Amino acid sequence: MHAAPGSNVAVLGASPKEERYSFKAVRMLKEHGHKPIPVHPAGHTVDGIPGLKSLGDIAEPVDTLTMYISAKISDSELEAILALKPRRVVFNPGAENDNLAAKLEENGIEIVKACTLVLLRTNQF
Repeated sequence: MHAAPGSNVAVLGASPKEERYSFKAVRMLKEHGHKPIPVHPAGHTVDGIPGLKSLGDIAEPVDTLTMYISAKISDSELEAILALKPRRVVFNPGAENDNLAAKLEENGIEIVKACTLVLLRTNQF
């Protein structure tokens, strides 16, 4: 199921560096009519959008969480993701975490193992 235009999309691991895929995801989500929410412990502003320091800082409902962090880091995010209650979580290349994905699926969260940029470009997001 696709995210509706205007959906809130949390980008975990968002970077202010333009060459990073997480930066490109924030920009492309915005271009495709979604509302990206950059999340990084440093709370960077990404492509003009003020960032948040943790998933727990997000006050509004989130349709999709797209992951740009390693399994080593994302292992500690299970409780925060469950509390956020996204409809789905996208594990981008390099962010795969089968253990976390299985736990999220057990809690009714859809798992997508794909590149957010490709999903957006091919109208599959």
